[in-house]
Amino acid sequence: MKTVVLDRDGVINEDTDAYVKTPGEWIPIPGSLEAIANLKSAGYRVVVASNQSGLGRGLFDGQALAKIHHKFCSMVEKAGGFIDGIFFCPHLPTDGCGCRKPATGLLEQIENEFACSLRGCFLVGDGYKDIQAALAFGLRPILVRTGKGSATERRLLSGNNRGVPVVDSLAMAVKDVILQADE
Repeated sequence: MKTVVLDRDGVINEDTDAYVKTPGEWIPIPGSLEAIANLKSAGYRVVVASNQSGLGRGLFDGQALAKIHHKFCSMVEKAGGFIDGIFFCPHLPTDGCGCRKPATGLLEQIENEFACSLRGCFLVGDGYKDIQAALAFGLRPILVRTGKGSATERRLLSGNNRGVPVVDSLAMAVKDVILQADE
């Protein structure tokens, strides 16, 4: 089964420097839930890989994160989609773990959970760390301009990553890049 890996904050839902700490703060980006439904309709497995250092910072706990993800998954299902798995890193950037993007531990977890290879699959993100993780693990990155994406785009243009597709939103990534690759 084809797999698409999505970052969460800034790709699927609105991002904030104050962190998404409660279900009420989880607000979908317009068109993102329908984009996930379109991926499922096209036969894709959809998984989320997200750095959630707010856990490590004590800004919210595992129960709050579970409630956020329940709201998220329920809204995706109401839009006709489904999230096959959510993988997250709870660590601080200074913890030196292997799962915080740009490290590839979350991607390894996804491969192990689904007994699949992600090589050549798409990863949609808004941050430079998303792009780095995708490239390091052999995925095809797509940058969205939502969330931190516009700032990341400027960084990409000044570096060696000019070949990364950049689109306005997850909806555009699905329509213009991922589903086009199937044709």
